[in-house]
Amino acid sequence: MTANAHSSSTIAQSGSRVCPKPIFCSFYRRELETLYKVSQLLGRSLDLQETSQEVLKLLHEEGRLHYGMICLVEEETGDLKITDVHQDHAIFTKNVRYQPGEGIVGAILREKKLIVVPRVSQEPRFLDRLGMYDPERPFIAAPIFIGNDDPVGVLAAQPNFSDKFLEDNAKLMQMIASLIGQAILLSSAVKQQTSELRAERDSLRRRVKRLHAFDNIVGETDAMRMVFDQVRMVAKWNTTVLIRGESGTGKELIANAIHYNSPRAKEPYLKLNCAALPDNLLESELFGHEKGAFTGATAQRKGRFEQADGGTLFLDEIGEISAAFQSKLLRILQEGEFERVGGNKTLKVDVRIIAATNKDLETAIESGDFREDLYYRLNVMAINMPSLKDRLDDIPELARFLIGKVAEQQGRELTLKDSAIRLLLRHTWPGNVRELENCLERAAVMSPNGIIDRDAVSLAGLPEKALTGVPAQPLPPILKSQNPEPVSADKAWQNEELDERERVIAALEEAGWVQAKAARLLDMTPRQIAYRIKILGIPVRKI
Repeated sequence: MTANAHSSSTIAQSGSRVCPKPIFCSFYRRELETLYKVSQLLGRSLDLQETSQEVLKLLHEEGRLHYGMICLVEEETGDLKITDVHQDHAIFTKNVRYQPGEGIVGAILREKKLIVVPRVSQEPRFLDRLGMYDPERPFIAAPIFIGNDDPVGVLAAQPNFSDKFLEDNAKLMQMIASLIGQAILLSSAVKQQTSELRAERDSLRRRVKRLHAFDNIVGETDAMRMVFDQVRMVAKWNTTVLIRGESGTGKELIANAIHYNSPRAKEPYLKLNCAALPDNLLESELFGHEKGAFTGATAQRKGRFEQADGGTLFLDEIGEISAAFQSKLLRILQEGEFERVGGNKTLKVDVRIIAATNKDLETAIESGDFREDLYYRLNVMAINMPSLKDRLDDIPELARFLIGKVAEQQGRELTLKDSAIRLLLRHTWPGNVRELENCLERAAVMSPNGIIDRDAVSLAGLPEKALTGVPAQPLPPILKSQNPEPVSADKAWQNEELDERERVIAALEEAGWVQAKAARLLDMTPRQIAYRIKILGIPVRKI
């Protein structure tokens, strides 16, 4: 029965379709059930290889479409290659392929339409390369589309001997081919998106690793070279590290460098400031909690230890945790085991610990504020960060690095003058590198032309003693970017590359702002230097 004949034999009553014979109603019910089951199978996974075999098996077991076959177009060759076949006894190899126009299957690529063969033995184009189809049965091949372009594949199968439902089976095949096409389209989109996300992730990992490479930690003094050597050695292993030093010395930068230069660099890296949370929140944050563990715990939540499994956890301000919480932390450091808050299941994780503190832990142990056993668990490899006042030689390089960072943030070019660096060298920096960075950022804000000179730095809020004081020891050299030879900050007025204003300021600094003494250094009279100070707009400092 043809589609037209069938439609003419139905009666539409109130918009509904009525089957004149029970056999047809049964057929359409089975057709809908088959489509529903196929859609469920295809929706089970985005990987067509995992579901296509199940679809062909379903069609075979339904007893209507046997020996199903799916071919997909190879991007490299343009040929149709068999990806799946449902078979009982036939010899099958996935190397079987069809070129466009070759056989019934290959003809689909050129004709781009469904092909129905009433009897295989009467079709000269049928190649029977698989050797499993009955020559006396029909054969149906439907194109698989993912849009309005060329087919991307073929779905083929062999119906029963009876051909009274041949056209209906052909329509069913075309609908299933359409479902497979949608599954391929969705799978391709997800694969492309996954590939793009993976590429972006790898790019971000490379960028982060570059940002936290050893070369990005500024320091040439002996104290910093020792830190670099320790970081390079300890990064290769899973050893627990305790980074010690004053606030603002760059402890977090060292922790970052250790993780991103370790074998765990591709694994999670989480951070937590232990001083920022009370004990109850700290426990939930580190160990996680079960649903209903406390008011507001509406769902189970993984803690930082679980999230960092296989990677690194950085615990800043470790010296600030309470004695009660120290015992809970000690257990996971010793055994790698813990329970979520409100739970009784013991969880085990593999996490490398990097801790940091600016507290004197030895004194805290003596006073009973810090557990001695926890101290030894943390203090396996200690790295001591020197304060900035102990590495004054690094200030010129640090200042230029930080100005570059501020320039990038502000989106403009900033120039750091040597007179500014000489002034920075006269301060003791109790706030360490963080104070230096804040000072330079303020100086940049107060410099509309982007030139950070002595005046801009002094306006940034350095103490008066830094502005006028004479150092007790010679200042370290300032290495100019265009001059490979270092120029002493104490003899900067002799540098001919400086402009006149910079040289006068340098002489005044060395003379302790005594104009007569500065005049002698510059081979001027007191009247001449007073005139220069006036016309060059140099603020006079009094000591």
